[in-house]
Amino acid sequence: MSESGKRDRQKPRGEARPGGGKPRWGKPVAGGQGARGKYARPSFGRPAGKPSGSPGKPPVRGPYGRPAPKGEGNTDAPGAVRDKPAFKRADALPGQGRAPSARPSRPYAPRGVKPGTRPAKDGRAFPSSPVPDGAKRPFNRPSRPGESRGLNPAARPGAGFQRRPAVRPAPRPAAPPPPSLSADARRVALLVLNRVLTDEAYASLTLDEMFRKMRLTQKDKRLAAAIVYRTLENLYRIDFALDQFLKDRSALDPRVLNVLRLSACQILLMDKIPDFAAVNEAVDLTRSLGREELTGLVNGVLRALIRGRETLPWPRPGDDNYHSVTHSLPRWLAEEILEGYPPEVAEAILSYRNPEHAVTLRRNETLVTQAEFDSLLKKKVWQVKDGLLPGVARVTGTSDIGLDADFLAGRFSIQGEGSMLAVLALSPKAGAQVLDCCAAPGGKACYLGERMQNTGRVHAWDVHEHRVELIQAQAQRLRLYNIRPAVRDSAVYLERFEQTMDAVLLDAPCSGTGVMDNKPDVKYRLTPEGLESLLALQESLLDTVCRYVKPGGVLLYATCSLLPRENAVQVERFLNRHPEFHLDALPPAVPEAFIGETGSFGLQLLPHRDGTEGFFIARMRRV
Repeated sequence: MSESGKRDRQKPRGEARPGGGKPRWGKPVAGGQGARGKYARPSFGRPAGKPSGSPGKPPVRGPYGRPAPKGEGNTDAPGAVRDKPAFKRADALPGQGRAPSARPSRPYAPRGVKPGTRPAKDGRAFPSSPVPDGAKRPFNRPSRPGESRGLNPAARPGAGFQRRPAVRPAPRPAAPPPPSLSADARRVALLVLNRVLTDEAYASLTLDEMFRKMRLTQKDKRLAAAIVYRTLENLYRIDFALDQFLKDRSALDPRVLNVLRLSACQILLMDKIPDFAAVNEAVDLTRSLGREELTGLVNGVLRALIRGRETLPWPRPGDDNYHSVTHSLPRWLAEEILEGYPPEVAEAILSYRNPEHAVTLRRNETLVTQAEFDSLLKKKVWQVKDGLLPGVARVTGTSDIGLDADFLAGRFSIQGEGSMLAVLALSPKAGAQVLDCCAAPGGKACYLGERMQNTGRVHAWDVHEHRVELIQAQAQRLRLYNIRPAVRDSAVYLERFEQTMDAVLLDAPCSGTGVMDNKPDVKYRLTPEGLESLLALQESLLDTVCRYVKPGGVLLYATCSLLPRENAVQVERFLNRHPEFHLDALPPAVPEAFIGETGSFGLQLLPHRDGTEGFFIARMRRV
């Protein structure tokens, strides 16, 4: 570095350079007008140090930053009078706009095109009418009626503005709507169906388990549950339709068969999912099972079903399989119901499908008043209407109601009205000793504890330990302290309880046919041999637990079944074996509308007639 450069670097930042002037950081040096320091910005074409305009004023610039021509509002002579800038309006008031320049305006011409001509698309130049001196440019004047703003009709002499018709591209074909079920929802539906039809699992419990494991939207949860239940409700009908296009349904992989069932349900019974989407989903599910070689079979069967669904040869009344296929239940079970009821009643039972699927809520009678319960429901987003029993509400639009804060706080419980009627038919007094046999999951035991106002004692027995834990959890949630859960087999006699109970409630294991419309999977787990075993178990339980009833006490027998052999026939046979018991009238706690339906050996609730689940109740008293 030279000596002068070193000296310059050693100068303080704010010190003037030799010869006068200001520091070099971009400010003019006093030694020469217009001169700039080392790091000054360029003067846009004017040599540094050359004076411009009057002393002490910046040089005048033309449009786009270019220097204005001499004699047009700018001089190099000191003290010369400057014109107004070219972009100022002459007629504008101070601060209200800009006026045209005194110099003649020139039409704008792109690079390579001479002024006075206009360019064409192919590069040729055509003459253009010049803009008169002092006239406004086309893009500054207001538009006239029928003329687009910013376009100059003078550019084409003798012609006004004409808009060229726009050339619009042809519309794209509409994309097919996306499938209504996501991949995870389809997988959940298939897994649930596999476990229910192969491993005899419960559909409701399996769905809850899958929803906890897999993150699905509420829409996918609803659709997955709907397609599972719809398939189970109509399984025999769906199988009949598939048999028209399959040589041997039993020889097919059960998982692939369930794929066909899910898809056939969508094609035949659901209108939210397009046919092509159902077929594509079925092929994808089959491929995900590792059965690539069966994707062609699945595709062909479902497409054939779509083409031939209007001409399927459904069974007609009088055919042996008419009730089995039409109402989708085993033939022997249909015959059992047809033999136990008059024809019109039996037909109504077989064809009934619950259209509401509401959840029934009852308040905790020890914690919440009826007014508080009504106020609580008004704050929910559910759709609420009154139930058949006093103070009971039926709600729809719920989602994960088991996680509701008021439910967890024990302010209400979920219980069917048929189950509530069994408790009302027993009507124990405060301070009583009550035994609830086969009590899990604890709904009736807890309702008994509430009706007794947390007094006395309710012994709640069940043979399975994990189910007894459910009873204990219910009692803790509801803050009931008169519940005594225990792991005991009610079919095994315990001498120390002989004639010690004021009331005994036996809700016996049964076929569950009274809840087929809500739990359609129960009818596929039941067999004729299984029904015979249930009948024997019910008889053994009755003969055992009746010994715990003290003289004058009440024995209440209940099932959630529609089959007379489990209900009225069972009670009749019990009374013949035990003459110390007789049928007792239902107490006033049961609404009169239900009491009027009581038969010779008990009250049989029918879903299509009474609007509740199918339930049987027989109240017997020990003489």
